Amino acid sequence: MSSKRNPYKTYTKEFKLEALRLMAESDRSASEIAIQLGIRRNQLYKWKEQMTRKGDVPSVKRGRPKKENQSKLSRVKEENDSGFRI
Repeated sequence: MSSKRNPYKTYTKEFKLEALRLMAESDRSASEIAIQLGIRRNQLYKWKEQMTRKGDVPSVKRGRPKKENQSKLSRVKEENDSGFRI
């Protein structure tokens, strides 16, 4: 029995910056803000750390590109690799 993992939610840069602004300027706790925004409290702290370390929050999801966004060369390499498995 295998279960499919839900895809990660992505948030715009504007949403992240507004969440951080609320956390900094509000007298409410991070948990209350997270509940209001529908995100995990830990996510707020992660964005805050990224802002502190890099001076900005990432605006796009990182990771492996989707199949339709891969270059032709990448797709050919993947096809070749999958054909030679032992």
